[in-house]
Amino acid sequence: MTEELQERYDKVKDQISEEEFFSRMEEFKNYYEDNSLMDDTTFADLVVGQFVTEEPEKISEKPEYADKMIKDLENGSKNASVTGRVISISNKRSFKTRKGKEGEVCNVELKDNTGTMRCVFWTANMPLLNKFNEGDIIQIKNVDIKEGYSGLEANLLQRSSIAHVDDDPAKYPAYEQTITAIADIEPETKVNIIARILRIPTIRSYEKNGKQGKVASLELQDATGKITYTLWNKNVELIEDLKLEDGDTVKILAAQARERINRDGDSEISLTHWDGRIIKGDFDVPEIEQEFMQIGDLSEQKDVSIKGVVVRLQDIRTFLRKKDNTEGRLRNFDVADNTGSIRVTVWGDDTALPINKGDIVKIIGGDVRFDDYTESGYSMNTNFNTQITINPENLTIEELDEFEAIREQLRPVPIGSIAEIDDEGKQIDIIGRVLSVNDVNEFQRDDGSVGIVRSVMFADESGKVQLSFWNEKAREEYVVGDAYQIENARTRLGMMSVDLNIGSGSRVIKLTEEQASAMFIPELSTLEKTIYNPKKIEDLDEDEEDTIIIGRIIEINEVRDFDRDTGDTGHVRNIEIADDTGTIRVALWDNDALQEREIGDGIKLQNPRLALNMDNRLEANVSRATTILEPSESELENLPSIDDLMAEIYTPKSIESLYEDDTNVCVTGTIKEVSADRVLLKRCPNCNSNVEEGMDEYICDNCGYTFDEPKYLLMVPTRIEDDTGDIQVTFFDNLAEELIGMKKEEIISLIEDGYGIQDKLEDLNGLTVEIIANVSFDEFNEENRLSPKKILNKYF
Repeated sequence: MTEELQERYDKVKDQISEEEFFSRMEEFKNYYEDNSLMDDTTFADLVVGQFVTEEPEKISEKPEYADKMIKDLENGSKNASVTGRVISISNKRSFKTRKGKEGEVCNVELKDNTGTMRCVFWTANMPLLNKFNEGDIIQIKNVDIKEGYSGLEANLLQRSSIAHVDDDPAKYPAYEQTITAIADIEPETKVNIIARILRIPTIRSYEKNGKQGKVASLELQDATGKITYTLWNKNVELIEDLKLEDGDTVKILAAQARERINRDGDSEISLTHWDGRIIKGDFDVPEIEQEFMQIGDLSEQKDVSIKGVVVRLQDIRTFLRKKDNTEGRLRNFDVADNTGSIRVTVWGDDTALPINKGDIVKIIGGDVRFDDYTESGYSMNTNFNTQITINPENLTIEELDEFEAIREQLRPVPIGSIAEIDDEGKQIDIIGRVLSVNDVNEFQRDDGSVGIVRSVMFADESGKVQLSFWNEKAREEYVVGDAYQIENARTRLGMMSVDLNIGSGSRVIKLTEEQASAMFIPELSTLEKTIYNPKKIEDLDEDEEDTIIIGRIIEINEVRDFDRDTGDTGHVRNIEIADDTGTIRVALWDNDALQEREIGDGIKLQNPRLALNMDNRLEANVSRATTILEPSESELENLPSIDDLMAEIYTPKSIESLYEDDTNVCVTGTIKEVSADRVLLKRCPNCNSNVEEGMDEYICDNCGYTFDEPKYLLMVPTRIEDDTGDIQVTFFDNLAEELIGMKKEEIISLIEDGYGIQDKLEDLNGLTVEIIANVSFDEFNEENRLSPKKILNKYF
């Protein structure tokens, strides 16, 4: 350790060890690593300054200490000295350097009989502030004189030092820390006051000359009156730094008094914080009892204060101001005590306050007005001077008990109990997870405008409920399995169930998995087991609800388009899925029908609609209440592979061994008969009924639809045989094309040109086909027939 460092360590060795001394020096080195002017001695001085307040040396009027008067200091002077009486010391303010490091700055005003100089103390100079107070005469050595905001300023360097001056006091103006009563404050003066804080409004943002700023106006009171005290920009941070609250007593030094015209057009005096100082303490100021009104006793009046619980909270809304077409923001929430509730509206920056449902709020200085749109008939408007405190600490035990009882009533409703609600439009809160999400649907309102709605199935461990998200909330993306907290949902009573509407007054809050776990929301897999019944395909029954089917896709048909009554085009596609117990056809609609899928893909159907089709076979319809999911890895592992399923399902059978209602049988036979009558059937594009050709146009006898061009159905009736018997097989459209070896369009063109395809059909006699088909009973001919699904092979 050098002699200089030893000298400094000796000053603090009774308070810290040598190891800690060097550790603290190292911290300062790291902090000021980009400052080449600082050395180990400087860092040691900074450590000493943390523990020791040294009495600065006193200097006299010897020639070597002679200094210029303040008026003689010139801009650009380096390593200058400035001497004067300390008139004011500002509060420290924090800032960030260009490299992102935290720093501090403090302004000290010095004065002699020739002028005033603001001296700027930076982070490294902060320990020097402990060496003087207001009223002291000091000299600051090694400063740079620069032009500042309001004239010349003395900027301290890392090597700057301070000494007390033993000088003729007559050279310097007298300093008296006179406390001025609020009622006696005159405009355009600097004053010291002692007062109690009545309210601390929210910090506001503003824009001036393209720059953003902040402002907060505190309301103060002493025994003689009230006054506002305004903090600007970085100074607003003093509220947090000094932990100022309403009710605190403060001494404010060097506040600038100004006269202004208020909103009512009256002249008033206000105070502004500039280079002064706020000192929080226990000062002798009369106690002021803030009057808080019971919410049930409110009537139309200004400057009202209340306490209560936030029982309803809406999302932030934006609007355009009429005067300048700029965007504004507002937010509504309801506050309740045990006497009633009232709607509160906050504006601008106050909309960003971190208010949650169930919070206790203290509102000082709101304006109550009549309001026909609220249940109480009144609402409260806040303004720039309103103080809003969230979860205040200075509540009485009685208030805490009262508010806790209200909060208990705000707990989310178990979803399983919603079915018991018999009130239309009742507002409730729920938590849970998304089980299924439907597509957005558009609808036309009575006024001609277009709205949108989206249905979502939502569940907790007690049950599930259908949610209808309207308009902007319908546009949001919702993912199956995500957890949400939904506030202010409104009940909608249906014929068989109670659903929930999620509109503009509702809040949809997406939860993280940590939040969901803290709220005891089960995972999706647990909810599925609680609400849905996983079933094997062979165990499914008609009209069953809340089932889950997991299988592999074994067949995919082409997408078919159709026209809806609304004029829109719909899409439908049939697929077939299988598990180790059987197969079932699945009807997919619209976007689900258009999704790309492949044979062998796993698929999970949550709550499909199960019904018998025209062939009296069970079919799964993917309705709006159905969700299509990808099976989990474990669920896929429990499914047979596609090859194993094919081998199990497509069982080869002879014609003789076929039974009515057999499905997916593999039959091999030779075509012995082909019917050439009516290979092309003309169908109505609207209802798919058979039609007869008219003179100039077609008219459907079934639905009355008139059209120029029919839909064509290609049909090839055959009869095949094997060694055990024969059976009727009719091939349609794609399978008929594959059998004949021609496209439907070619066949239509040939027939319309007067040619036939009889030769092609006759050539099919003797062709052996291997097909996958379902068996049904032909009531007219009283025999089984095959409905082919796939041609595996064909050969002569």
